[in-house]
Amino acid sequence: MKRLILFLVAGMLSIVLYSQEEEGQSRESMAVDATATQWSFQFGYQWMPDYHQDQLSDGSTRPKGMDNYAQLRIVAPIPLKKLTILPRLTVRHYEAPSGKSGFGNTELFGLIVPKFSDWGTGRAGIGPLVTLPGNPDVSKDEWGYGFAAAIVHNTGNWFLGMLFTQSWRAVDPNALSPGQSDTNPLGISPFVNYRFGKSGFYVQTADIVALYDWDSQGFYLPIGGRFGKVWVWETSSLNFYGEYRTSAVYKNWDGSAVKNSYRLNVSYTIPIGM
Repeated sequence: MKRLILFLVAGMLSIVLYSQEEEGQSRESMAVDATATQWSFQFGYQWMPDYHQDQLSDGSTRPKGMDNYAQLRIVAPIPLKKLTILPRLTVRHYEAPSGKSGFGNTELFGLIVPKFSDWGTGRAGIGPLVTLPGNPDVSKDEWGYGFAAAIVHNTGNWFLGMLFTQSWRAVDPNALSPGQSDTNPLGISPFVNYRFGKSGFYVQTADIVALYDWDSQGFYLPIGGRFGKVWVWETSSLNFYGEYRTSAVYKNWDGSAVKNSYRLNVSYTIPIGM
């Protein structure tokens, strides 16, 4: 697993160093970039109608995850002289298979991007991650804490990047619950986006969050894709996409493994200085 992480990081850095561009990042690229210095208001709906129900190593049936959730995410940039801070607030309302529903653990993440790690067509940063207590019917009624790091790069019509998250205590209800320790699974989220010229249409890998559980050494890898369109105006942009996702690797994973997952998402962004 450590070799896989090092390989992914090395690959991403080599692409960045090889394909650096002189011009700045395009508005089309910024519209799909969660690390760009811009206000962002996002609303998404995720529907997970069915899960894999195979037998685990202990003889039990693999548990189901949430039925669906609605998500609101707001990014409010703070540009400073030597760095930029991107506070990101994420609120989700879940519905469980039992019919119970409620708000999950609200997430507050502050990505810190120093000026020296922002090269115009991409950037790298790291920052603290805090989760607030949620409804015990669908989440953990406790505080969580950790950190996240991101690196992204735009070259031509391609936009690619990777996000790492590590937290302790409260976890997303679709992830594996903590065992004897409070160390939650490591999240690895690579993505590749390709834009079709100036048409605004694009294809991208889905919201793939690979999980590695430190306690059981289990590994979970979802796979999928999205298709979307971006409208760029003089002072703002609108991004709309649909997405499908399923589970590719889950046999040694004791948590839920979605069979079919669908998502609709719309984001409105306002770049700083527009």
